[in-house]
Amino acid sequence: MTISSVDTLEGADIAALIEQKLAVFEPQWLSIENESHKHHVPPNSQTHFKVTLVSEQFEGMMPVKRHQQIYAALSDELAGPVHALALHLYTPEQWETRGNARPDSPNCRGGGV
Repeated sequence: MTISSVDTLEGADIAALIEQKLAVFEPQWLSIENESHKHHVPPNSQTHFKVTLVSEQFEGMMPVKRHQQIYAALSDELAGPVHALALHLYTPEQWETRGNARPDSPNCRGGGV
């Protein structure tokens, strides 16, 4: 499935679209968490996501470059329904050094209201 315009995103499973688009990074580990429920949004929203991605493609790349690549890959989602995107992007070695764990997200003020 190829998504070419923001209009086609309405009603879509945004996490599935994110997963599909991030497959180009050939992840060794990919986790996409919808954290919208932690924020002051309507029930069943798909606006706030946390992505943890481990890829050899990040070798030798500064963190800001990694983020730019993800933003480019998800430009339609970021222009439309996705309001916030927390990115945790690692090389396999960095992921192993971290004990295969990413930081927890802080609670949002007003979340879950």
